[in-house]
Amino acid sequence: MVVLVILISGSVTAMLQRVAYRIHPLTGCFLESWITFRLLAVKSLRDASMKVYQALRSRPLAEARQAVSMIVGRDTQNLTAEGVTKAAVETVAENTSDGVIAPMLYMALGGPVLGIIYKSINTMDSMVGYKNEKYMDYGRAAAKLDDWVNFIPARISGLLMVAVAFLLKPLDGFDGRNAWRIFRRDRRKHASPNAAHTEATCAGALGVELAGDTPYFGKVVSKPTLGDGYRPICSEDIPKANHLMMGTAGLCQILCLAGMAAILWLR
Repeated sequence: MVVLVILISGSVTAMLQRVAYRIHPLTGCFLESWITFRLLAVKSLRDASMKVYQALRSRPLAEARQAVSMIVGRDTQNLTAEGVTKAAVETVAENTSDGVIAPMLYMALGGPVLGIIYKSINTMDSMVGYKNEKYMDYGRAAAKLDDWVNFIPARISGLLMVAVAFLLKPLDGFDGRNAWRIFRRDRRKHASPNAAHTEATCAGALGVELAGDTPYFGKVVSKPTLGDGYRPICSEDIPKANHLMMGTAGLCQILCLAGMAAILWLR
């Protein structure tokens, strides 16, 4: 399954790109731009998490639970308002890496074809890479491959997020020093080798505690906590996490464009 999905998605994208450029350079450029836009999850991630924020602010808790269930894989029917908020913030923080920065880096290296290949691997991990009886063996290849392709991007994402925490301190009150401290201390506190890098940084920047025991498929999974929790998490931390995510995406985009421009100049 993994091999077929990668081959088909990569080859179809390459073929469409080749045909588009043969029709006209502007057609090829438009296609590449459209694929690039579709591969980056900044807007969709922000919009989905802000629906949770709006529900927490002015609607019954049941609606907030329903909104957050659309973007997380955990059980949400019994979550408190704090649990809903934490789930939304953790999702924004984690997906900053594999939904925004990683595809951006791969597209900078290999265009839409490499971006599509990365996204297909990440999607397979999300769909079948579950540690349960049904998918443990079937999803293992996708899950392990996702760990490999995200290894470097996750660490770059964490470092970029630390930098943004310093840069946005005047606007959002982020604690850049604490973000750097928690990133170094807690980034390996996760079963995944990559997931905690941006989560830990976000927890440090906000001064809250993330992760901990989480309900999945009717069972409570014990996870180490990330951050020191100087204050209780609140609904306002959701837009703050989005600002951190968008700032990290903007900084990464600047660096990618600068690198691509430098390569073109050297050629």
